[in-house]
Amino acid sequence: MRKTIIVTGGAGFIGSAVIWKLNQRGESNILVVDELGKSSKWKNLRGLRFLDYINKDVFLEKVLKGDFKTGIRALIHMGACSDTTEQDADYLLLNNYEYTKHLAAYAARCNARFIYASSAATYGDGSYGYSDEEKDLRKFCPLNMYAYSKHLFDLWAEKNRLLKQVAGLKFFNVFGPNEYHKGEMRSMVIKAFEQINGCRGQASLSLFKSHKPEYAHGEQKRDFLYIEDAVEMTLFFLDNPNINGIFNIGTGRAETWNELAKLVFEALNLGPNIKYISMPEEIKNSYQYFTQADMSKLHQVGYVRPITSLKKAVFDYVRNYLSGKKYLTRYNNLV
Repeated sequence: MRKTIIVTGGAGFIGSAVIWKLNQRGESNILVVDELGKSSKWKNLRGLRFLDYINKDVFLEKVLKGDFKTGIRALIHMGACSDTTEQDADYLLLNNYEYTKHLAAYAARCNARFIYASSAATYGDGSYGYSDEEKDLRKFCPLNMYAYSKHLFDLWAEKNRLLKQVAGLKFFNVFGPNEYHKGEMRSMVIKAFEQINGCRGQASLSLFKSHKPEYAHGEQKRDFLYIEDAVEMTLFFLDNPNINGIFNIGTGRAETWNELAKLVFEALNLGPNIKYISMPEEIKNSYQYFTQADMSKLHQVGYVRPITSLKKAVFDYVRNYLSGKKYLTRYNNLV
């Protein structure tokens, strides 16, 4: 019998897509760990094949008691509080930092592959670039508590020499099917789709104004990555357990919010109509105006799969999954 793959955050955006891809490979010996609560992310599990589901707190209790000692092939840790506006620092440290430390130690005891989600938010305002070389880790200054909770584990792993045996993935702006439950943390693509379709008159879309003179309104840039590519990159590290360290998970391209918005209009066969609104005060000081993954390290270790263009990704998402009856989930048998 094949060993079990544990996926935390398995009902979430990236986690459920990872499980879908594992299923396509013939893998179903999967333990899903998550916290469903009152959200709709349970829908992401429909149609997926896995051994069992367990609440994340119950799972941690069992880990600390010494359960699940054998038969574990890998622990893919995608679970976290990903709300960049969360203000409860103690909660973020317990949920994103301490929890990850326990799971890293558990994976080591089980001699299991450990792959965990870090974040491009750890780079802060980009003053020190976007290099994923471990020697640069201590340069970065995260702009919000979420980013700091992720950065703190990266530093802990580096200090304890774990980066020679685990893979930490710095995800940039991932978008695509299965993010529907994420509320305000959903991508601009789905928010734009809803704004445009919700207009009773002429369709329009609101973007944040720039509050820095070097950026025109809507010309702030991000590295936008389609979920399919995020999953392929994640599983590259499952397939290559000897490749370890911190790695950027992005496209290597910085593209503007204006360009992203225009592509959504184009996918809906509409001309662009963009309005600019003031950025909320609570995020002004923690807003990233530019992100662009340095992808050279990932390519150097052998990742060669072509990355989906922004236009192809937006068109696929909008036309095939957000429009009409397919506003469900890409990764289940109902679509």
